[in-house]
Amino acid sequence: MNTAQEHEESVVVTLTGCSREDADTVFRALGRTYTSDRAAHETPQYISEGHATVWTTTFDVSHPLAGPEPVTLAAPVTVELQGGYWAVDRMTETLNASFAVRKEGTAAGDQEKDVQLRITSGIPTERF
Repeated sequence: MNTAQEHEESVVVTLTGCSREDADTVFRALGRTYTSDRAAHETPQYISEGHATVWTTTFDVSHPLAGPEPVTLAAPVTVELQGGYWAVDRMTETLNASFAVRKEGTAAGDQEKDVQLRITSGIPTERF
């Protein structure tokens, strides 16, 4: 059971509606700030050309490695964050520091929440 001092520290980040290159850009940007289950040299790959692709990586947000920086994308990317409240909020703050972020939806449970975002290039214009 979680207390006020304990919190889930991992966030599952799912990317859709984007190119392999933009998925790699997002994962590398987040990987500069947090450790993940991806190897440093690993890049997203298409499993089947011409079909919708979903890329997923889990990040540990407990100990930031470095501060986030603005990042350029070729096109908007749909992002879903899933994890504990504290961890998802921390990842959302990181995305806000690297991208322009628009919140598209939230689903909340007792100990976890899902947040759907749309991110684009550059310096953020909206904070939440």
